[in-house]
Amino acid sequence: MTDKRLEQLKQWLVFALDQEDLDISIASADASFRRYFRVQTPDNSAGKTWVVMDAPPDKEDCKPFVKVSTAFHHMKVNVPEIYAQDLTHGFLVLTDFGSTCYLDKLDKESADQLYGDAMNALISLQTNDKPANVTLPPYDNDLLMREMMLFPDWFLTEHLKASPNDATMNMLNDVFSKLSQMALQQPVVWVHRDYHSRNLMFTAKNNPGIIDFQDAVDGPITYDLVSLLRDCYISWPDEKVEGWVKDYLQKLKDNQCCSDVSEETFIKWFDWMGIQRHLKAIGIFARLNYRDGKPGYLMDIPRTLNYVVNVSARYPELADFNQFVSQIKLPEIVDSKVSA
Repeated sequence: MTDKRLEQLKQWLVFALDQEDLDISIASADASFRRYFRVQTPDNSAGKTWVVMDAPPDKEDCKPFVKVSTAFHHMKVNVPEIYAQDLTHGFLVLTDFGSTCYLDKLDKESADQLYGDAMNALISLQTNDKPANVTLPPYDNDLLMREMMLFPDWFLTEHLKASPNDATMNMLNDVFSKLSQMALQQPVVWVHRDYHSRNLMFTAKNNPGIIDFQDAVDGPITYDLVSLLRDCYISWPDEKVEGWVKDYLQKLKDNQCCSDVSEETFIKWFDWMGIQRHLKAIGIFARLNYRDGKPGYLMDIPRTLNYVVNVSARYPELADFNQFVSQIKLPEIVDSKVSA
């Protein structure tokens, strides 16, 4: 963020918060062009802080954030309230959920409780009555396929310098088509689209606080669940994940959803949805390095690729694909947080 833009933000905050003297510090940055700042009065006697989003309007559009935030509040999902907004300049003042995300809190002892809270919030998003006047873009075949093409375009070609030949590309296109078809068979719900441990904030009340939802779509019912339970940033034993998935299906059935769906079918939806998402994520992690100069995400590729290898091995119809991804040799990268 340029000094000029920072000064513009400070001037606007004086007006928006009706406070002359404010302390501004960096809160976080994400994988987009957005930046987040924590704002408080110098003495902070009331203990009041806010988070301010800076979204340069030539790079990011705040309107989807405002639209989805309002809609998710209607669905009784704990997303930040918007206290002030300047959509022309790309500034929003939001609820401060603190600085502790799920990734900071998750361990063997806390996982059941934290994931239980997160799955309950997801049930609200997927089963509560939607506001009548809000529609989200469809997670259709075109979008699913575009996302998966990030894998050959940015990971294979750009990162590994191994452009797929015609035979490999034909195989990948066939698998991509199968994965898309499986996704489109599922019940359609509102999808957060990045429902993972870095976008869930641990809160003492109404846990979790949910952020980074502006790309929400209408899509497959297992998408957010696999984002949560097969997280690109932390992993869990297969038997633990399968137990959570079965628990979630029962929660859906208790809410009159998926009543005729078997565990076997739901787990297959979940598995194949995960492969689609992880192929996209691997491509995005590579793109963040080469296009956006953010190399830190490369360390999350090994875990994410491991999901693709292990899950595809369970399905004979993905055998050729499994053989291909199993043979990928990654440049040596230090891995990050993994739970056993």
